[in-house]
Amino acid sequence: MSVRAGIVVTGTEVLTGRVADLNGPWVADRLLELGVELAHITICGDRAADIEAQLRFLAAEGVDLIVTTGGLGPTADDMTVQTVADFAGRDLVLDTALEAKIAAILKSLMARFTGVDFEAVMAANRKQAMVPLGADVLDPVGTAPGVVVPGTPTVLVLPGPPRELQAMWPAAMASAVVQQAIAGRTVYHQETVRIFGLPESGLAETLREAEGVVAGFADLEITTCLRRGEVEMVTRYEPHSAEAYRRLMALMRERHGSMIFSEDGSLVDDQVARLLGGRRIATAESCTAGLLAARLTDRPGSSAYVAGGVVAYANQAKIDLLGVDPALIEAHGAVSQEVAEAMALGAVERFGADTAVAITGVAGPDGGTPEKPVGTVWFCVRLAEGVTVIRSLQLPGARPDVRERSTTVAMHLLRRTLLDEFGSLTT
Repeated sequence: MSVRAGIVVTGTEVLTGRVADLNGPWVADRLLELGVELAHITICGDRAADIEAQLRFLAAEGVDLIVTTGGLGPTADDMTVQTVADFAGRDLVLDTALEAKIAAILKSLMARFTGVDFEAVMAANRKQAMVPLGADVLDPVGTAPGVVVPGTPTVLVLPGPPRELQAMWPAAMASAVVQQAIAGRTVYHQETVRIFGLPESGLAETLREAEGVVAGFADLEITTCLRRGEVEMVTRYEPHSAEAYRRLMALMRERHGSMIFSEDGSLVDDQVARLLGGRRIATAESCTAGLLAARLTDRPGSSAYVAGGVVAYANQAKIDLLGVDPALIEAHGAVSQEVAEAMALGAVERFGADTAVAITGVAGPDGGTPEKPVGTVWFCVRLAEGVTVIRSLQLPGARPDVRERSTTVAMHLLRRTLLDEFGSLTT
């Protein structure tokens, strides 16, 4: 049986949603890298009884390691260390060496302020130097130390600020107590496949078929989700199940080969960035509020290939900023193939680009007509080599859904156009 772990994220601000939990997913990824199976992530408020209840729940689940995050500060609502000590049946003792380290950190932090009573501040922070008897102490990154409390299960107590927790993680993993707790860990492979143009129900049908024809399918842990209009399939497995995963992927390629655009986890955004190497792209958007340009520029080195973009909702803006002929708008409407083509040409000319993408559509909630209902979107990709690709789709959902799906469609249309014109993604 593999080593199992649980995570307890503490903090009323996290429980109530005022602060997003960044620590749970980060620690989960690190545990996966170590070959530790994550059983549960729980979130509870800053109440000793609730923290203890989570610890007892995870212990009853038979986990080997519990990782807690948060509740290590000097204030009254920071009670994780005391609660863990009580759970483990250990007294809290003052670590004088740790107290001296915290004092030195505080003096350095307070040097920039005047009129502050150091002794009063130190008295409040002395709480942070109280550790469970027999625990390993992890030196503070801020002012809060971490601790590793031996036992069954072992409890690793880490600070709440992500910067501090992440910086402390290597020292935590170097602890002999932690290493002993996870000594039986295995090796996991995790593969991510991304698919575009396939409904999640279509993938579910293929997986049901695979269950009956792929030997060892039950040993593959598969999760699927719809993300930004794409279906993502993440498969985790141990080395002995590699052949089962190979057979699953053979079936996937047979059923959905043309729709699978990534078998290595790469995003379409990253693939487009690679395909644009040496080119200059411009965007012209009406209905997507500049979200396509944002996706293109949200990649390292994007300034080398993104020339600029225009967001033009009003017809006059399309005329003035992109040079769209008013007669086209009058004859065909702003949401049309003709205007999408003119917007793409205008983006190329305005920014001196060799590649352009234009989007014009009805995102809603108002403005649709029987001929062009909400969700009607036209796309145009134009290359300086003379290639122009046009598509129109009827996208479901409210305004945010139409906008998000439109940018995803545009990225895939651009990817396919570049691949057809210039070749594969292989380097």
